[in-house]
Amino acid sequence: MPGWFDIITLGGSVEELRQKAASEDGPGILLSREYFNSLVQAEISAGIPSERIVLGGFSQGGAMSILTGVTSPVKLGGIIGLSSWLLLSQSIKDHIPKENLNKDTPIFMGHGDQDPVVRYELAVESQRILKDLGYNAQLETYRGMAHSACQEELDEVEKYLVERLPKKDSN
Repeated sequence: MPGWFDIITLGGSVEELRQKAASEDGPGILLSREYFNSLVQAEISAGIPSERIVLGGFSQGGAMSILTGVTSPVKLGGIIGLSSWLLLSQSIKDHIPKENLNKDTPIFMGHGDQDPVVRYELAVESQRILKDLGYNAQLETYRGMAHSACQEELDEVEKYLVERLPKKDSN
C-alpha cells in the first residue's frame, strides 16, 4: 500500500511486527523524512521560528511526523501522531542527531483501542520505546474508536496546539 512509504505489513502481534521491522521500506521512509525536513526548512526560510512549527498527521502521516520530529535537525514546537506508530523503531537511535534537539519536545499520540489497521498495541509499544529513549511521549486512548478520529481526540489536539503555540504579542 503506497503512501509516504510502502507498507509491507501492519498485521500480527506487536512482537511479530517488531521482528518484521527489517522489512520496513527504509529508503522510502528516509526519502519522505527528507521531504518533511525540506518543508520545515522552507517555513524557517520564510521567517517562521522552528519552535513554532508542529509536525503532525494521521496514520502514515503521523508515523512520518513522529520519526521526522524525533530525528529533526532543528528544535520543533511539537509532534503529533494520530492512529500511528514509531517507524524504524529497531534502528531509531541511529537516526537521532547527536544534539537531540527534540528530546524535550512533547509528543502527542492519539489512538483508538479498536483500530484494525494500525493496531493499538503498536501505538503502546511505540510510546514505550520513545519513553525509554527519554522522550516526552503522551498516548491518549479513545475507547471503541477504530482507524479514525473523534471529537474528543480533536479537542485534545487543539488543547495541545494552544499549549505549544501560544498567541504571540501583537506589539
